[in-house]
Amino acid sequence: MTPKTWIAGEFLGTFLLVLFGCGSVATAVACGAQVGIFQVAIVWGFGLTVAIILTGPLSGAHLNPAITLAMVVFRSFPKRQAAAYILIQFLGAFAAASLIYLVYGGVIELFEQTNGIVRGQAGSEASAMIFGEYYPNPSGETINEAARGSVTAFHGFLAEFIGTALLSLVIFGITDKRRKTLPGPAIPFVIGMTLTVLISLLAPISMGGFNPARDLAPRIFSSLAGWGDLPFTLNGSGWFIVYVFAPIAGAICGGFTNQLLPANYLKA
Repeated sequence: MTPKTWIAGEFLGTFLLVLFGCGSVATAVACGAQVGIFQVAIVWGFGLTVAIILTGPLSGAHLNPAITLAMVVFRSFPKRQAAAYILIQFLGAFAAASLIYLVYGGVIELFEQTNGIVRGQAGSEASAMIFGEYYPNPSGETINEAARGSVTAFHGFLAEFIGTALLSLVIFGITDKRRKTLPGPAIPFVIGMTLTVLISLLAPISMGGFNPARDLAPRIFSSLAGWGDLPFTLNGSGWFIVYVFAPIAGAICGGFTNQLLPANYLKA
């Protein structure tokens, strides 16, 4: 792969993933277009499927810093290239967040006005969740004290760690050259379906990001777009522990678990 090829692949793929996914959150929160987490989750899953199909031949379609780091550990992916992949993934996610704001900015403002939300102040996580992630899932509303007590940083960490570990296990398992589990064309659909299931199960706890670029780049954008320091203070240091550290640890755990599986376990 030439630099031009993989740069285009990782940028476009992460851009599409975040555009589809955060776009579905925007229409659910600000427009009421989706009803229930599954409708949002399936758009995320389809977005990932499309992104992998389009960009897999260009860059391998990591589209996730946690997966890239796991590739360094278990697939001998070059460390220097991994750093560049991660930077491009963040840029793609940031560009997608910018476009979402450009398209939905008006309806987001109307949603805030209708619900008495002052951007950047307490309660504005109800609209900030269109971009970054929070625990517990605000579901388009202010997070009250009872909800805060029911979902702690520990619960958020577990949700993101387990979700990313399972996603990583599927990715490494079905692309493992030691065994042939699926025909190549089916792989993007299985990975996308896995993401849909995991978001459906875990998004009520942590919003189901499983991807540091998907969270941090839009989170930074939202801070610059008027939400100020709220994206980085609402959950305290939990934003880093839950949405950056947990996915990285989970992806490595998933890759390690795949290494423990016998090469011919499907032939037994």
